[in-house]
Amino acid sequence: MKTIIVPVDFSEQSENALKVAVTLSQKHGAKIFALHMLELSEALITSPEGMQQEQALFLIKLAEKRFKDLLEKPYLKGVKITPIIKHFKVFSEVNHIALEHRADLVVMGSHGTDGLEEIFIGSNAEKVVRNSEVPVLVIKDYKENFEIKRIVFACDFMDENLGPFKKAMDFADSVGSELQLVYINIPGNEFLSTQDAYRRISSFLQKAKVGKEVKIYNDYSVEEGVMNYGEHCNADVISIPTHGRKGLSRFFRGSLGENIANRSKLPVLTFKI
Repeated sequence: MKTIIVPVDFSEQSENALKVAVTLSQKHGAKIFALHMLELSEALITSPEGMQQEQALFLIKLAEKRFKDLLEKPYLKGVKITPIIKHFKVFSEVNHIALEHRADLVVMGSHGTDGLEEIFIGSNAEKVVRNSEVPVLVIKDYKENFEIKRIVFACDFMDENLGPFKKAMDFADSVGSELQLVYINIPGNEFLSTQDAYRRISSFLQKAKVGKEVKIYNDYSVEEGVMNYGEHCNADVISIPTHGRKGLSRFFRGSLGENIANRSKLPVLTFKI
């Protein structure tokens, strides 16, 4: 792991993400880029009117001061962090910056959302997960001496998940973590017998050219199963693929990765399909 991007809005949640990034950086020698996105309209920035330009300049200078204050905090002593300030709050831009700097990981703080707020607004972490081609680690709370010793990777073991699975294996190797695989079996139309589940899993692992044990875990929904299994086996991180669906397809079908990232108490690592 060489480069980590941390979106920062100076909230407690983004500081939790920064602390995790620092821990990972110290263990793996990664560079950290702290990204702050200002909500400045293009009209405000390019307007010929002096008052609007002064307002934009004031907000940029304020962000620079807040960065300076943040970087002077004790837990960042001796840590090299490069601040980046962008003028637009467009969450696809996080992905552009991550790709530009060849980042290995985006670490994102989140407090999660529920109910109508989730449907109509969603969390910032959701929006980053939806757009990022780089793996995203979503952090709710910071735990002292954070380590990634065990990662639970959950998917349906269909062919579309071969890419995310290989990325998850590479990530686990890069941080020296055990990767534990689980298939969540749920009642209804998606239920599989033990024989059918292992037949699907076996075919998947053969195509991935990997010999690994897979746990079959029964629950009432995939989301609850992933989160419950992660807590049951004392995982440090839950990992899942995500489609990053947008628009009406997301509204009607949802996105498992985004929903789990929003609701899980454990850190969640997502890989885009």
